[in-house]
Order: sequence, then structure tokens, then C-alpha cells
Amino acid sequence: MNFKTVSSTFFYLLFFVLGAMMMGCGGSERKSLAKTKHKTSDKLDVLAALPEFVTHPCGNPSTVEKVELGRLLFFDPILSGNKDVSCATCHQPEFNYAEFLETSIGVNGKGSGSKRQFLLPNDIPFVKRNSQSILNTAFNGIRNGAVYHAESAPMFWDLRAKGLEEQALVPIKTLEEMRGHQYVEEKVIDEIVARIRKIPEYNVRFAAAFKDNSPVNAENLAKAIAAYERTLVANNSRFDQYMRGDSNALSTGEKEGLNLFLKTGCAKCHSGPMLSDFKLHTLGVPDSQNRKESDSGVNGDYAFRTPTLRNLRYTAPYMHSGKFNTLEQVLQFYEDIAGGKIINPNVKPQQMDTLATQMNVNFRDISRIVEFLNTLNDDTFDKTIPARVPSGLPVKGL
Repeated sequence: MNFKTVSSTFFYLLFFVLGAMMMGCGGSERKSLAKTKHKTSDKLDVLAALPEFVTHPCGNPSTVEKVELGRLLFFDPILSGNKDVSCATCHQPEFNYAEFLETSIGVNGKGSGSKRQFLLPNDIPFVKRNSQSILNTAFNGIRNGAVYHAESAPMFWDLRAKGLEEQALVPIKTLEEMRGHQYVEEKVIDEIVARIRKIPEYNVRFAAAFKDNSPVNAENLAKAIAAYERTLVANNSRFDQYMRGDSNALSTGEKEGLNLFLKTGCAKCHSGPMLSDFKLHTLGVPDSQNRKESDSGVNGDYAFRTPTLRNLRYTAPYMHSGKFNTLEQVLQFYEDIAGGKIINPNVKPQQMDTLATQMNVNFRDISRIVEFLNTLNDDTFDKTIPARVPSGLPVKGL
């Protein structure tokens, strides 16, 4: 064997070993993050395109049967205590799987979007926080250069759940979201599973998706919904195309907005492929007036998770309380923070996150930054709504 043959064999083996190391549980669906070839500044390295494919947890590989089961469950009000609200009530396809309301009306409500209102009499409060988009939650927690673990992905405004499987059951157990007064939190999941077991079509679909002896159970319920939610991705925005190497994907004005986004310090928190560090920050965002009590967050310090900036065109209003209707208002809020203004009277100056107070947002730059943010929109995601659900109840609920 000559030197050329030995060298060739060595490189083939090296390529095979490296490829095997990168595969993990995601199999062929795990790919490394694309690195940009077009650096408008050195700081651009803190951002990245989204992966082209989704990584699934080892314990919940995706199948066609599981995804379709999850879709039906997502739109079926059988999952709520009063059989009147579904996951899709507050996460609507036409609104990027979020909702165009400050905070949502869950149980004991009727109507959709801006027309939704409580039925009377009513003793159910508004949902505590703004409905976050489910789109791209398959990438929650993804960071540049780090190994991604789907089962530990951070969820909710306060990070109280990890992974879509754990997240999927939380709204069902929450009073104002889907549970209602009819069942206590500890018993409602058992009730929902018992209901599903009485529906022949669901029994057939669970058996096809899961090969367990008794496939209709809480764990598989969560897995099916999570598998469906991982199909809801929008990862080919013009920004993604630009970061993957297409220098013409952004206009000159949008590139200027990108530079301003980096220069002002926005990317200190809004970084990585999802443009979020997935950390808690205290910003002094005003409370929603839909609830009597002030929302001080999970630690009582008014800190909430950095939201993604993707598909913002479809997800207004913004922030955990839904208090800002436009991106211009959000950026003006950050300009006020940098000027020492605290809008929420319950937040003390020493609580404010210095990453926000040290930003340099100027009014004259806001329009350009918004121009850049609009390059993060991708409207090609799946918006399919089933014509019917196995329970026979109204699709999406009342």
C-alpha cells in the first residue's frame, strides 16, 4: 500500500468517525449550525442561521403516525376540563401559533382572536402571561457551538419546564388555561386520559404511534403533542439565507439595521440561532391590567426569559405582559431603560439588568433595526388545521 492510499484511507476513516460523533439521537436530522461567510462586523458571530433540520430526543423519535396524532390532540378540546378550549385556542396557526391578545382567555371563553370573550357568569381569570409562539420551539435553548439536548430545552416565560414533552401537559393542569374548576390539578390528567381511552379512533391512533401494551397514557399524550410541535418550524427566513452565504438576501438598509442591532447591544441577550440567550432578565416591563396581582416572575424579582425575535410580524403584542403592540414601542421602551426610566413601579433600580440599562438605543436608529427584524420572518410554516377531531367536539374549541 503506497502513501497516497494510506492517506486516503485515513481521511475516509476520520470523516466517518466525526460524522458518527455528530449524529447522536437526532440521526441524519442533526446538523451543525451554519457559519456565516458575510461578516458585517466581528459581533455577527454571536448570531447564526437556524439548523435545517430538527433534533428529536432519544426517547421520542418522530414518526408520521405520532405527528398526526399530536396534531389532532393539539386541536381537540377534549384535553380541557370543560371540553371548551384546546391548545390551538391560544396558539393559532394564523398568528404564528401565538395569539393577538395581551393575555389569553382560556377556560370559559368563546370566540377567536380579538372577538374572544368570557362567558357569563365568569370566575376564571385571564391567562397570566402573553401567549408565546410554539413555532420554532423545537430549537428552544439552542446555542452557538454547543451540543443541543431537546429533552432539556427551556420552556415558558419563567423556564418552569424543560423540553416540549414536559411543557405539553402544563397548560392542561393550569386553572385558567385549560383545567377550569371542575378538576383539581392532581387529577385532571387522569381524567383526560380516561376520556381519550373511550374514543375508538384515538385508541387506534395511539396503538399505531406507540407500541406499548397500554398506549393511551399521559406520557404518550405528551410525546405525541411534542412530536407535532417539533414539525412547526420556520427556518428559512431571509436572515437565515444571508447567514448561510447569500449576501443578496438582505438589502443595504437591512444590513445597516443588522449592524445597529449589534452596535446597540441588542445581541447581548438576543443571540444565537433563535436570537435568545434563554435567560431570565429584569427589565421593568409594565404589568398587564388583565390581572389584579402584579406578576413578579418565578423568583419574585420581575425577571422573565428573553423571547425569540423570529417571526415577530405575526406575534404581536410583545413582552411577557403583552403591553407593547409594535416593535417600535418595544425599542422605545429600551431607549427609556437606557435613559434611567423604569416603567414598572414595583421594580427597584438595583434589580434592573445592566445588560439592558447599558444599551445604546437611539430613536433615529429604531426604524432601521425594525427593518432588520423583519428579515427574521418566514411565513412558510405548516398552518394545517384538521377538518375534524376524533372527539367530535368543535375543532379548536368554542
